[in-house]
Amino acid sequence: MPNSSSISEFLLLPLADTRQLQLLHFWLLLGIYLAALLGNGLISTAVACDRRLHTPMYFFLLNLALLDLGCISTTLPKAMANALWDTRAISYAGCAAQIFFFLFFISAEYSLLTIMSYDRYVAICKPLHYGTLMDSRACATMAASAWGAGFLYSLLHTASTFSLPLCQGNVVNQFFCEVPQILKLSCSESNLREVVLLIFSASLVFGCFVFIVVSYVQIFLAVLRMPSDQGRHKAFSTCLPHLAVVSLFVSTGIFAYLRPISLSSPSMDLIVAVLYSVVPPTLNPIIYSMRNREIKQALRKVVQNVPLATFSQLFSLCSLPAL
Repeated sequence: MPNSSSISEFLLLPLADTRQLQLLHFWLLLGIYLAALLGNGLISTAVACDRRLHTPMYFFLLNLALLDLGCISTTLPKAMANALWDTRAISYAGCAAQIFFFLFFISAEYSLLTIMSYDRYVAICKPLHYGTLMDSRACATMAASAWGAGFLYSLLHTASTFSLPLCQGNVVNQFFCEVPQILKLSCSESNLREVVLLIFSASLVFGCFVFIVVSYVQIFLAVLRMPSDQGRHKAFSTCLPHLAVVSLFVSTGIFAYLRPISLSSPSMDLIVAVLYSVVPPTLNPIIYSMRNREIKQALRKVVQNVPLATFSQLFSLCSLPAL
């Protein structure tokens, strides 16, 4: 059997067996990818160009859209290329890069969603201190911490995974490289370093989840105590989209990694991978713009102005949010 030093490429799981289905999957993935690019791109442009959206909540939403763009761009382009050119190969370095960037964007997004729950908690439960606790420096520090935490987590996990000797072949039973599938190719059934890292990762994920749940319990208690219906409606309109995004992100991740072994099969693993790697980045812009009047107005303004301005004029109108 080959070892890790002799492996120059991995073979990914094909999306279909026949050429017609491969082309069908290519066009389907292309449509999903373009929808994700359009949705997250419009959200980013709207937040950057509309000064009314230069607030902490929309600053974090801009970061979320950028992370979603990075996440879906890590997996789908290679899958589309393989389906279009009828190939399965991905280089060793390409596989390592795919795992690194996917873990980076996913972990940074989860950290950012945790920070966004704190932002909503401060805005609703401590409105008088919101300007102090969520000033521009604090927001920039929080966002940088989310990106930095994702980078460190991804670097450690990727280095730990690819430091293991691989002698179980080079076939990855997934349409993109992911850690569980690479670990199945390892020579050893257990590795203490990887087990410790997984326990540490699970602890961090659970800690963030508890923080989000506790924050929203406090938020809902504060909202229910509000005397006016208008105040409750406004509070729910800013919290429910974030809660829906968190629920979608967490539920797909839990089903992907904690589902019973009896539900595990190549076809089911493929469907689950699409659920947690493709669906959230595509639906997040829709969820955030569905009930948000300010986002709708900003998006309408961007769509109306794009045909009337050149790209240089558009970029000159946009600037990073001044919180």
